[in-house]
Amino acid sequence: MAPHRKPRPAGTRMAGIRTPGLATAALTSVALLSQTANAAPPADDKPSLEEVEKKVDDLYRQAESATEKYNAVKEKTTKQRTRVGTLLDEVAQRTQKLNEARERLGSFAAAQYRTGASAPDTTTFLLADSPQDYFDQTQLMSRLTDHQKDAVDAYVTEQADTTTKRQEASQSLETLTESQSALKTAKATVQHKLATARELLSKLTAEEKARLAAIEKEKQAAADRKAEELARQQAAAAQQAAQQDSASGTGSTSGSTGPSGSSGSAGSSYSTKAGKALAFARAQIGKPYVWGATGPGSYDCSGFTQAVWKAAGVTLPRTTYDQVNAGTTVSLSNIQPGDLVFFYDDISHVGLYVGNGMMIHAPKPGAYVREESIFYDGESAIHSVVRPA
Repeated sequence: MAPHRKPRPAGTRMAGIRTPGLATAALTSVALLSQTANAAPPADDKPSLEEVEKKVDDLYRQAESATEKYNAVKEKTTKQRTRVGTLLDEVAQRTQKLNEARERLGSFAAAQYRTGASAPDTTTFLLADSPQDYFDQTQLMSRLTDHQKDAVDAYVTEQADTTTKRQEASQSLETLTESQSALKTAKATVQHKLATARELLSKLTAEEKARLAAIEKEKQAAADRKAEELARQQAAAAQQAAQQDSASGTGSTSGSTGPSGSSGSAGSSYSTKAGKALAFARAQIGKPYVWGATGPGSYDCSGFTQAVWKAAGVTLPRTTYDQVNAGTTVSLSNIQPGDLVFFYDDISHVGLYVGNGMMIHAPKPGAYVREESIFYDGESAIHSVVRPA
């Protein structure tokens, strides 16, 4: 080869013939194209079973969170409706008093007209039959003027009060309208979440539903194991405390504490109330979860815990957001039967602890009040534990 000629790079065309490197690449491309053409058509973006499970769980959680918001708005709307009714009654009463004051004022004006009572002057004195007649007329006029002044004052006062009450009623009606609109929106949100979840589940085949049930069963088994572990830890802690009391000679009369974490009658009082709450809770097992329900035939999660503690003589607020502040927060290691267990960062779920790592709760739409591990969605899902009494 002449020294001035440069060698051709591999893979370039030489007289219509490809070099081996280019030919190999071309054959590989052809093979890949052939495999793609003969492959089955791609799926229609159907989500995997795990994705469906996660999506459904998320939707149920969102629905429950929306339910608590609905409960809060509903409670506000109910209170506002009562407030409006009270104000309208007060307006009616004030209007009646105003009418009575107006009638009283009119009667005095009519009396003045009939008697000719007016401001005393020389003409009145000259027209009088006698000085005594003049005296009687001026006294009558004076009395009428004093009573009329009282009537005018009463009328002005009632008019001002009635105007104020009417303004308050008008503002309350506006607030009620806004609350009712928010209530409607909250209700629609819950219904949308539930409808989406049902639609996803309806698309599963029988085999997929069976697999999904198996996944749920395994999750429950894992939660039960975690509950058993907590029960063992609590039993060991109680045994250690008893041994320490025995060694120190304090015994159960002076050093032991009841479920509420305090000694003596306070712990006993809590145990008594918690016992009533637990008895009522067990009697509700099997009743359906219905969002917004407070019993007695169905419940949502906070409606259930509210009813449970009401049976023990303790009044709890309606929503999880308020119930979490209606008591004393305790650690998970110190949890006792009767305590409320709250879940998730948005505090959208609550259950009643019954001991041994288990709780009774109204879980979610489509389910029933049941006993279940507090670790049903993992330990990280537990937000806090509250002792309500």
